[in-house]
Amino acid sequence: MKEFKVGVVGATGMVGQRFVSLMENHPWFKLTVVAASPRSAGKTYEDAVGSRWAMSTPMPQQAKNLIVMDAAKVEEVAALVDFIFCAVDMKKDEIKALEEAYAKAECPVVSNNSANRFTEDVPMIVPEINDTHTDIIPAQRKRLGTKRGFIAVKSNCSLQSYVPALHPLMADYGVNKCLVCTYQAISGAGKTFETWPEMVDNCIPYIGGEEEKSEKEPLKLWGKIEGDKIVPAKAPAFTAQCLRVACSDGHMAAVFVSFDKKPTIEEIKEKWANFSGAAQALNLPSAPKQFLHYFEEDNRPQTKLDRNLENGMAVSIGRLREDTQYDYKFVCLSHNTLRGAAGGAVLLAELLAAKGYLD
Repeated sequence: MKEFKVGVVGATGMVGQRFVSLMENHPWFKLTVVAASPRSAGKTYEDAVGSRWAMSTPMPQQAKNLIVMDAAKVEEVAALVDFIFCAVDMKKDEIKALEEAYAKAECPVVSNNSANRFTEDVPMIVPEINDTHTDIIPAQRKRLGTKRGFIAVKSNCSLQSYVPALHPLMADYGVNKCLVCTYQAISGAGKTFETWPEMVDNCIPYIGGEEEKSEKEPLKLWGKIEGDKIVPAKAPAFTAQCLRVACSDGHMAAVFVSFDKKPTIEEIKEKWANFSGAAQALNLPSAPKQFLHYFEEDNRPQTKLDRNLENGMAVSIGRLREDTQYDYKFVCLSHNTLRGAAGGAVLLAELLAAKGYLD
């Protein structure tokens, strides 16, 4: 694989910092440009971030002395890179306009943002689940009038725990309804305990927009390309409740599920153990070797113990048992800023590179 020059737009925020950290020693991608708001532009990346570096690992040496560019100067940034990761903190309509401007400047966009997730010809991809949605990119390029430029997005961070666990069960058993309660870490809000002290010893039963995303986005992931758009699936029916909890990283989900044809517990565990997708088949650099891990212990998975499984890119599952209202219930866990955010976007970019869309 050739080396691609990468820009991170929105590089000073928490997810942007995670992108920067993941580019260190990446075998395919070289961090070339960091871009942010005008107030950061012109400073070194180290000075622009200052004391706000939120990663547990040190800032990569290669990033420290990069001069931050103005993210709004699209043509200047696009001219220096092969594609960008986008993790800006702006209003949704402003994000849509910015991402489309980069795409029209013939710079592919791999976005962590939600603004374009329901744009009909923008693929929202979890590489193990719906890699074939890359097939919509030619239609999007036709609409945009581009040859190289396009937008691809990753799904919401909370989905990355429970949707991968449901996916291997759908074809043979027909998932028809699902209730999910998510318990989401504070880094999902771009915060640490230092910057959000009121979250210490606390739980907040509301995260704006999160329940709607949790109910609707899985249906786009399981949708089909029809002509020049992705048509979401009509089932299963989802209902969700999302809580912010006092954990630094890691989103947990309590899942209740019913099937058209009820499998046995052994059949479910076998499906999970044997499941893999395009990320594994293509041996993408960031892909976990084993995507889904089932724990037999009653007290696993635990956020602190299991969120970093396979470099934070695997999904942990436990407590599978029959339910009185649904067929089964179980618990899932994923690392929200790795698999759920920047890591998932890096894996998506690797998929796009392997398929030739970044050439």
